[in-house]
Amino acid sequence: MRRHLIVGRFGSSDGADVPIANGEMSTQLEFVVAKRRLEHDIGSSLDDLSKVGVFPSEMGIDLLVLAAHVQAADTRISRSTESQDGWTREIRIVVPVSDPTRWNTAIPLLQRLLNFLTGDRWTLGFRPRPAGFENTVSDRPLQLIPAPFDCLSLFSGGLDSLIGAIDSLEQGKTPLLISHAGDGATSNAQNKLFGALEKNYPKQNLARLRIWMDFRNWGVPGVESEKTTRGRSFLFFATGVFAGTGLNRSFVLNVPENGLIALNVPLDPLRLGAFSTRTTHPFYIARWNELLGVLGISGRIENQYWNKTKGEMAADCKNQALLAKLAPKSLSCASPTKGRWLHLSTGHCGFCLPCLIRRAALLSIGDSTPYALPDLTAHELDTREAQGQQIRSFQYAIEKIRRKPNLAALYIHKPGPLSDESPARQAALADVYKRGLAELAKLLAGVRATPS
Repeated sequence: MRRHLIVGRFGSSDGADVPIANGEMSTQLEFVVAKRRLEHDIGSSLDDLSKVGVFPSEMGIDLLVLAAHVQAADTRISRSTESQDGWTREIRIVVPVSDPTRWNTAIPLLQRLLNFLTGDRWTLGFRPRPAGFENTVSDRPLQLIPAPFDCLSLFSGGLDSLIGAIDSLEQGKTPLLISHAGDGATSNAQNKLFGALEKNYPKQNLARLRIWMDFRNWGVPGVESEKTTRGRSFLFFATGVFAGTGLNRSFVLNVPENGLIALNVPLDPLRLGAFSTRTTHPFYIARWNELLGVLGISGRIENQYWNKTKGEMAADCKNQALLAKLAPKSLSCASPTKGRWLHLSTGHCGFCLPCLIRRAALLSIGDSTPYALPDLTAHELDTREAQGQQIRSFQYAIEKIRRKPNLAALYIHKPGPLSDESPARQAALADVYKRGLAELAKLLAGVRATPS
């Protein structure tokens, strides 16, 4: 087990001294290679936003630079070799920012937020950007007509984000969609859906920021990469806020996520840690809104679907015909490329956790998505294999709540604190958890999963 220090640098002239503690392994993360242009797709994102009249603030750029440090550390430091317990890493990052005084006031909150999100122990430090980089944003041009966007919305290529975009557009809004370019399947889904939305809503000035921030060509010497990516939503939220600061007014960043997966209650006693993500948990979103206040950023992050199941989101979508047409093009699978090991095409496996929730959600409105495992009832599934593991876990959770429905009010607290939520909202969260499991129960009726 080693403790890691990631030090951000703004070019070869950035020689600020960053002391290394005993037992720490220090690695540099370079942000400026040529002239003043920021790397890791930050400079390209600034260019793309300027084309649609959006000019992020220095604080917005700081946030995206911080997110790059988090993303690099989270994806390039192995949990299995760099932690004592196979999960919890100790990571310190030192970030060059435009206003260290303000950022230093946010350190306790940021550390709490990141520790909750990834399960690691984060230590943060901020220092001034080096001379010549005090300002990285060109002067905002005089805009006679402001950018048309009245909100921002995360757009992952999944079913929930598709519904969120359709609902916003049907309400007459003009959202700026925010995407992170992932693997080929994810990017393909995002591109197809965005193109279809442009075609169906030609008068609404639809636009998208698509950031590509990948650290496969950067790493910590002698350390393997990490596949769990529990910190990914920090990058997603940061990218949205980064763009929001360029609207030059208060903004809302919508995070479309059904209540069942936002809570992500462990399905069985073993599903903690690695199996329990917190990317859109209410506690996490509340800390983000607290952070924006501390940083003086006039924006807010909201999940308008926090009290709906995925099936309810689909059934209530404001353009059912378009959803039916585009839903098969959306991508929900946790690992869409795993089918190649089974000599199957890239796409939905049909048996991972998000695939099962998707299938249950689309039962009532029709589902034409091709799945690698098309019929869950065709034969008995082995719970020791991937095809049966998630199904058996869902069956276990469904049966517990069927026998004792009142346990839902207790179980919703297992993934994380709900201290920000009123008693009424906590009751609503318990109810959406029960309704979400009820959707799964319909899908899994007659499905047999046993340790063969």
